[in-house]
Amino acid sequence: MAAQISRVNSVAFLRSGTRNVSTTLPALYAAGQKTKPSLARPNQKNIVLVDAVRTPFLLSGTNYAKLMPHDLARNALLGLVQKTGFPKELVEYIAFGTVIQEVKTSNVAREAALGAGFSEKTPAHTVTMACISSNQAMSTCIGYMQSGVYDVCVAGGVEFMSDVPIRHSRKMRSVMLKANKAKTVGQRLSLLSQLDLKALIPELPAVAEFSTGETMGHSADRLAASFNISRKDQDAFALRSHQFAHDAAEKGLLSDIIPYQVPGQDKPITCDNGIRVSAPEQLQKLKPAFIKPHGTVTAANASFLTDGASACLMMTEDKAKQLGLKPKAYLRDFVYVSQDPKDQLLLGPAYATPRVLEKAGLGMNDIDVWEVHEAFAAQILANLSAMDSDWFCKTYMGRSGKVGAPDMSKFNLWGGSLSIGHPFGATGVRLAIHAANRLIHEDGKYACIAACAAGGQGVGMIIERHPDGKL
Repeated sequence: MAAQISRVNSVAFLRSGTRNVSTTLPALYAAGQKTKPSLARPNQKNIVLVDAVRTPFLLSGTNYAKLMPHDLARNALLGLVQKTGFPKELVEYIAFGTVIQEVKTSNVAREAALGAGFSEKTPAHTVTMACISSNQAMSTCIGYMQSGVYDVCVAGGVEFMSDVPIRHSRKMRSVMLKANKAKTVGQRLSLLSQLDLKALIPELPAVAEFSTGETMGHSADRLAASFNISRKDQDAFALRSHQFAHDAAEKGLLSDIIPYQVPGQDKPITCDNGIRVSAPEQLQKLKPAFIKPHGTVTAANASFLTDGASACLMMTEDKAKQLGLKPKAYLRDFVYVSQDPKDQLLLGPAYATPRVLEKAGLGMNDIDVWEVHEAFAAQILANLSAMDSDWFCKTYMGRSGKVGAPDMSKFNLWGGSLSIGHPFGATGVRLAIHAANRLIHEDGKYACIAACAAGGQGVGMIIERHPDGKL
């Protein structure tokens, strides 16, 4: 497939879509004529996003290093209650996403909820769907509310990469389990004699596909080569992300962040610590991180391992009105997609975007705000190229012609995962609240959220600005 994809002529688009994009935030966008004035449907409940919060997203191994995942998730829940003033006892269900689970708190949603003081009678579950886990938590709650099971839910996600589980080798685990059942010292010594030095080597976790054995970084490098995406274009997009995130933070636009006072530290943490605006010359000095020495994916144009948590308050619009709340957005349509986990691992947004737009009855020009997960700069640029290619859309997506690329003047204007960070289980909620807040800030109507995920999966979501929404 790689040889075929290389036929996509994306160079001109990449140049106009990355290097020439202004790094200043736009003036307020006046929403123009839309295909649909609203996405409300007869006899279907309106589900609203009241608000959402997140801890500061930090590089793994930094200020959160001595915590546990449920600590971050608990803080997100407490921050959500504090910001919204919403009574804990009115929350009927909690769903959280996570990817690399701490074995002591495998249902981290339940442990975090109990730790945050939610009622022991409030059920909670944890879901995993790689980088779109908190999207899945949100859509699970939407399903519960649409079907009338609940009226008020909290969805969120957490990831803690500072202390991931490291296992003994399989042979060592087998011997340890058998030794636990051994009845005599002789039996235990006999089992220990079966071990060699190789059995003592631990199994370290890797962000790799089980089905292919390939890491995401290798896949991103191959994707870049297939779509003729240069190192220069990748670095330029990464720099754009960091510049936008820096500008948004300086202007106080990242209002979803709630401070976290880490026990034993002098000051509360109030901001993300991975945002770094560097000169292009500095980025050029970095060596390839995955395919050496000729790869183009580096530490600068790839998202970094991140610790963080997020949480959002969702409910039916009728319930929000009953309680006198002013939601920020309607949560409208969503779709999940999956494709070849080897050659199309990171192309979820290209497949999900047209499908969710069609489901909503919208076109590309109806979207005022784009929030797309940035796993790698190469992944973003490859998805944009795929959507803008007649050949790719006809050959692989079975469409009559190209989908078209998003308007870059509306694309990830407050930065993205490359700069803000990417706690796997928490990013989906971050995308949703940035989309909602940007719709209000930029005076838009509709936002599209898209993300790729391990396993060749992806998500597309549409949210609509609520008339009562305020920053």
